[in-house]
Amino acid sequence: MRSPNRRVLLASLVGSAIEWFDFFLYGSATPIVFNRLFFPATDPFVSLLLAYLSFALPFFIRPLGGVIFSHVGDRVGRKRTLVLTLSLMGGGTALIGFLPTYATIGVAAPVLLVLLRLLAYEYAPPERRGFFGSIPQSGVTFGMLLSTLFIGFASALPDQQFLSWGWRVPFILSAGLVALGLWIRNGIDETPDFTKLRSEGRVARFPVVDLLRTCRREVLTAILVKFGETGSFYMFAVFLVSYATTTLGYSRATTLTAIAVGAFIATATIPLCGLLSDRFGRRAIFMAGCAGLIAFSAPYFWLLSQRSTFCILVASAVAIGLIWPLVTATLSTLLAEMFQPEVRYSGISVGYQIGGALVGGTAPLVGTLLLAADHGRWRWIACYIAGISLVSFIAASRSVQASRVAAERSVIGAA
Repeated sequence: MRSPNRRVLLASLVGSAIEWFDFFLYGSATPIVFNRLFFPATDPFVSLLLAYLSFALPFFIRPLGGVIFSHVGDRVGRKRTLVLTLSLMGGGTALIGFLPTYATIGVAAPVLLVLLRLLAYEYAPPERRGFFGSIPQSGVTFGMLLSTLFIGFASALPDQQFLSWGWRVPFILSAGLVALGLWIRNGIDETPDFTKLRSEGRVARFPVVDLLRTCRREVLTAILVKFGETGSFYMFAVFLVSYATTTLGYSRATTLTAIAVGAFIATATIPLCGLLSDRFGRRAIFMAGCAGLIAFSAPYFWLLSQRSTFCILVASAVAIGLIWPLVTATLSTLLAEMFQPEVRYSGISVGYQIGGALVGGTAPLVGTLLLAADHGRWRWIACYIAGISLVSFIAASRSVQASRVAAERSVIGAA
C-alpha cells in the first residue's frame, strides 16, 4: 500500500474515532447525566423522555448542516471541509464540559463522518474500495469504545462528584483528540476524484440542486438504506444504557462494559467485513447484515431480560460486534457507488442526515415510548428494529449502484 494511502486511512480512522468519541460521549451522558441535571422533573420517565428528545432534536438540524457543508465539499473540496467541520464539532463538544447548561453538538458533527468515508473511498483503488470505505467505520466503534471507557471511569466516582464535575472531564479532554486529528490531516492532499473534476472543469455549481434533479431515486434509496444501520445502532448503544439500568436493574458499570466489549469486537470485524464486500459485493454483505439484525432482534432482548452479566455481554458482543459491522462496514461504499463524483458528497450527506434524523436520533426516544406502551415489555422494540432493518434490506436489493459503478470503471479503464 502506498504511503499516501496509508496516511489517508490513518486520518480517516482517527478522524472518525474523534467524531464518534464526541457524539457517543453525548449519547452516553444523556440517560446518565443530562436527564438529571438539565431536565429535572418529578417523574423520572418524563426526565428521560426530555433528555432523549434533546438527543433527537439535533438530528433534525443535521440535514441543514449536511446541505450546507456538502455544497462546500462538492464545490471547494473534501479536504478544506474536513478541517472546518472537525474544528467546529470538536470545539463545540469541548465547550459542553465548561457550560453550566445544555449545549448542542452542532450542525458540523453530521458532516464529518461522511467526509471521512468519502476521503477514504476516493483515494482507494477500485478493487479495494470496500476495505478502504470500512476503515472510517472502525473509527466509529473505536471512538465509541473510548467514550464508553471515559464515561465509565468518570462514573466510578461517588455519585455527587460525578454529577458535579466528573462527567465534564471527558468532554474537555476531547479537545486534545481534535488537535491530534488536525495534525494528521496536514499531510493529506485533495482526493484524486475531486482533483480530476476540478482540472476538467466539471465541478457542479449547485451540487444539491443537480442531485435532486437527476438522482431522486438514489437519494430515496440512500435514506431508506440508512434506516437499519442507524436505528439498530442507537438502540444497541444508547437506548440500552437507560433500559438496562432502570428497567432491568443492571449496574451502570456492567452496561457500559457490555457496550465497550461490543465496540472492541466491532473495531476488528468491520475491516474484515469491508474485505468480504470487495470479494462478494457490497450489496450481498449489507443485506446479510440486515437479515442478521432482523433475526437477532428478539433474541437480543431475550438475552438482556435474563438479567445476567454473561447474557448482556453476549447480547452486545453479537449485536454490536458481529452483526452490525456487516451493515456499517459496507454502507458508505454502497452509497458512494450510487452517485457520480460531481454530486457524490451531496448524495451521501443528504441520505445519511435525513435517514439519521428520521430513525437514528429518534431511536432511544421511540424505544422508551414503546417500552412504556407495552408495559415494560420489549416485544414492540424488537419488532421496530426488525421492521427498519427490513426496509433497508428491500431498499438495498433494489439499489441501482451497479450501473453507475460499471460506467465509472469503464471511464477509469479507458483513461
